[in-house]
Amino acid sequence: MIDLDEVLAADKRIGDRIRRTPVMRGDVWFKLEYMQHAGSFKTRGMLNQILGALSVPAAGIVVASGGNAGLAAAYAARELGLPAEVFVPETAPAIKVAKLRKYGARVVQVGSEYAEAYAEAVVHAASTGALFCHAYDNPLMVAGNGTLGLELLDQIPSGFDTVLVAVGGGGLIAGVIAALSPGVRVVAVEPALATALHAALEAGAPVDVPVSGVAADSLGARQAGAIAFEMAREFAVPSVLVADDAIVDARRRLWDDYRIVVEHGTAAAYAALTSGAYVPAPGERVVVLLCGANTNPSDLA
Repeated sequence: MIDLDEVLAADKRIGDRIRRTPVMRGDVWFKLEYMQHAGSFKTRGMLNQILGALSVPAAGIVVASGGNAGLAAAYAARELGLPAEVFVPETAPAIKVAKLRKYGARVVQVGSEYAEAYAEAVVHAASTGALFCHAYDNPLMVAGNGTLGLELLDQIPSGFDTVLVAVGGGGLIAGVIAALSPGVRVVAVEPALATALHAALEAGAPVDVPVSGVAADSLGARQAGAIAFEMAREFAVPSVLVADDAIVDARRRLWDDYRIVVEHGTAAAYAALTSGAYVPAPGERVVVLLCGANTNPSDLA
């Protein structure tokens, strides 16, 4: 379990190294976290994970990622003057792979999904002595991600009732829970074809699930992290599922209505509203976290 004190400590640790991303009022509040360094919330957690480590070996850091955690790690390593190796699936979007190399990381593509890249990365880190940085199931990672919740409290002083969070492995939602619960309701939103946290809550423990669909590159964890599962269970966090066509539609609506460009995994959070998977009560004040934008916008025109 991660608590508010750990999030506050992370906020002091990462300080001015991260962007304070804005909020915007549309039909609901949007937290524009896709404007974070390296294009996603994961930069918060990755910086905290590296800076909070007792030491970083000369071999640098190793991370496995569907793309966004790798980008965050590569960016953080560049800023801190460390070498980085990033293991991604062979199916990782070309735009993410190109950006990883732009940040100076060594990229290793292996397997067809995140779980295979993860297994290879763990072995490689052990053999080289590099610091393995988990993409989501690490206390420092979770606490760093939770700092965006602190920002929300400052940015919406009138208050809000509910935050909708897209979930893959759970590193973001666990941080949001730590920062905002129990005063704010946190709702998990998952693609119907990648249901790691939903399945864990139903089974009473993290379990393997099949992963596919339009959001698999960013929400494609085969199993929910232990931290996210425990925190979601402790605070009775509900999980709603959204179909691929609803995710695609929500992503296009964000572009058409607000000129916001995000990746499919990010659009899943908004899809909960546009598809009716989550229906707010009358007067309920809702925030949608728009958490990543490492995507090719060419299909939005």
